[in-house]
Amino acid sequence: MLLQVAARALTAAGVGPGARLCCALSGGVDSVVVLDVLHALAPRFGFSLQAAHVHHGLSPHADAWAQACATRCAQLEVPFSLFQVSVARDASAGLEAAARDQRHAALDGVACDWLVFGHHQDDQAETLLFRLLRGSGVRGAAAMRAVDPPRAARPGRLRPLLDCPRSTIEAWARDRGLAWVEDESNAQLDFSRNHLRHRVLPVIGERFPAATATLARAAEHFREASELLDELAALDQSACGGQPLQLERVLALSDARVANLLRWRARQDNFRAPSRSRLGEALRQLRAVPASHPLRVELGDMACCVYRGRLWLEPAALEPLLAQRWSGGDALRWGGGEVHFLPRHGEGIARAVLDGAREVVLSTRRPGLRMRVGVGRPRRSFKKLCQEAEIPAWMRDRLPVLWVDGEPAWIGGIGLAADFACPVSHAGLVPQWRKWQGSSQA
Repeated sequence: MLLQVAARALTAAGVGPGARLCCALSGGVDSVVVLDVLHALAPRFGFSLQAAHVHHGLSPHADAWAQACATRCAQLEVPFSLFQVSVARDASAGLEAAARDQRHAALDGVACDWLVFGHHQDDQAETLLFRLLRGSGVRGAAAMRAVDPPRAARPGRLRPLLDCPRSTIEAWARDRGLAWVEDESNAQLDFSRNHLRHRVLPVIGERFPAATATLARAAEHFREASELLDELAALDQSACGGQPLQLERVLALSDARVANLLRWRARQDNFRAPSRSRLGEALRQLRAVPASHPLRVELGDMACCVYRGRLWLEPAALEPLLAQRWSGGDALRWGGGEVHFLPRHGEGIARAVLDGAREVVLSTRRPGLRMRVGVGRPRRSFKKLCQEAEIPAWMRDRLPVLWVDGEPAWIGGIGLAADFACPVSHAGLVPQWRKWQGSSQA
């Protein structure tokens, strides 16, 4: 049965010849069984298999567990990696969460396409209850997914036994004569998950014998609802002008749809989901502050920004700004974005001027900066230029300035210095500042 269930999950994930799978091997019965199942399926699917164990150092038996994992992999001739991490016992999020974060951070460094975990149906039921009791929304109540595709530089997650009860997995281990280790911390009721597993779910099961399967099925319903909300957010983003969002169109949505859009956008950009209270405050300010007024509201590790009728998310703690010398390339890094140099005929800065300059540097403003943005117009101070361009105070120190032999030739968000304007008949380069998340501003 387990082989058929796992095979369906691998097929659904598109696993085939050449795919690289890594089993997250704790040494417990669940991970030992999933390693055994993957080893049996490897010839059929043509994937390469390896295993990795994370040594947390939290148990006096941790060395023995690591050795047991290494021994099992040697027996199966499966490549094995050992990661040792240090977990802060006084972490504010709790020991369980800190250990999990360290474990996933280590496993994400494995050179593979998929990390495979031994989570099963009982784990899914526990996860749903745990998250509901913490007040999770629809996405949190969807609990774990059998297939989480790879994204960015992170391997995908596969849980091929998620539909199988713990009893079936343990029966497979006994029938196959597999050896596994027992983590003594799994019996400690101080941990919330253990309390649910040993105290709460057995009581529920006395009255509702199929509770585990029913809760797992409920998680599937929540997952469907979560996917529909994601589809709605994608549609709303498109209707609101894409990235960056057009504030006027965003404000035409209901609060629930704006909140859903911002949560979805946060996930796309790898930010943590904002708390309900912080998101509510952001919505209040978005509707209360005049559309022409710049706004920046921090929501945990990200900030919701409004400027010139556009809305975007960016890191709350922005990257440091480092002066960079331009040597003819197409772009230079700037904070969380880039400044691109687009070739245009008769526009921007004359290419010959840039090529002939002694020094071209992208940097921040300098004391005494003054620039003329139009022929016949007076030179203006940096402060005055920002005021005229309605650039908020929180953005000014981060504006990129292109210095050509010590003179400001262009300021992001303000424009080109008239003294450096490219003649109509000449080849030019137009600087374009693409801020965080691809928002564009000349």
